[in-house]
Parts: sequence; structure tokens; C-alpha cells
Amino acid sequence: MEEITEGVNKMNLAGDTYKKNLIQVSNTKKPLFFYVNLAKRYMQQYNEVELSALGMAIATVVTVAEILKNNGFAVEKKIMTSTVDIKDDSRGRPVQKAKIEIMLGKSEKFDELMAAAAEEKQAAEAQEQS
Repeated sequence: MEEITEGVNKMNLAGDTYKKNLIQVSNTKKPLFFYVNLAKRYMQQYNEVELSALGMAIATVVTVAEILKNNGFAVEKKIMTSTVDIKDDSRGRPVQKAKIEIMLGKSEKFDELMAAAAEEKQAAEAQEQS
């Protein structure tokens, strides 16, 4: 029975990698605003973005989602929580880890806010050159 569960979990994880608008967040690899800016680019391209994390990285995903929502860029569409079996080589048996997936969509003001940010960046660059 345990082998079946592990097989199903592997299939689900493999299936996720084909989602073009999925960002799998780690709490160690990248700074917070890397994920915020990446999520904005994904929303520009696909109109929505799915943020996913396991274990300790869940706090990072929630923070990224809240920054995007509080600054008017995104609206929350769906939140899913689950547990997944992760093979732990040091213990030799699978360990259950919490997983969260947050689906965000563009807010009504998204394009307007992105255009304003682009204008500010251009103005700053022009000022640096003069």
C-alpha cells in the first residue's frame, strides 16, 4: 500500500512540472523579492500564477502572496493544502511534509500598476544617465 501512495505522489509531482505558470518556492535559494517579481512576470504572461511550497518554505509563499495582494497586483483565487511523502535518505523511510499551493490572478489594477512601475524605472534610469 505504501508503494502505491509513493507512486501516486511522484506522479503528482511530475505532473506539476508541466505547469508553465508554477513557481516552486524554496526558503533558502532566492531572496523574497525574486519570487515577487517572478510572480508578476508570470501573471503578465499567463494572467495567473501558482505558488507552491513544502514545509518551512510555506511561510515564504504566504508572504509573497500577501505582498502581491496588499500592493494591489493580485487577487487570491484558490488555496490548497496537503501533505506529501518525501523520501528521507537519512531515515530510510518516507517523511510527511506539509504542502501549500496558492493560485493568484491579476487584479483589475495589475496592468496599470505594472505600467506605472515601468515608467518610474525608465525615469530613474534617465536621471542616472544625465
